[in-house]
Amino acid sequence: MTRKRAPSSGIRLTAADAAIVKGMLARGDRQHDIASWFGVNGGRIANVATGDSFPHVAAAPTSDLPAPGPYLSGQSAHAAVAALAEARAALAQAQLSIQSKI
Repeated sequence: MTRKRAPSSGIRLTAADAAIVKGMLARGDRQHDIASWFGVNGGRIANVATGDSFPHVAAAPTSDLPAPGPYLSGQSAHAAVAALAEARAALAQAQLSIQSKI
């Protein structure tokens, strides 16, 4: 049986991302949570942590960092988007109801 690799996500960390990664690491965030925030494999975060990637980039200040994780799973994010779509539809229906009475 021949195994095929999954296609690349195309997501790449930039120097600005690496600064945030380093700030999150300095704050004590878990590498898994940082990888989740950026949507990358944990190995990319490890590369930044060890200095294999972006060795000359300084850590971002705490004020520039996202809130600490853990972050929503893809499943939870999908459910949130579905709930927002339902709310949007309900608001549109309410607006039509109000406009028809004016």
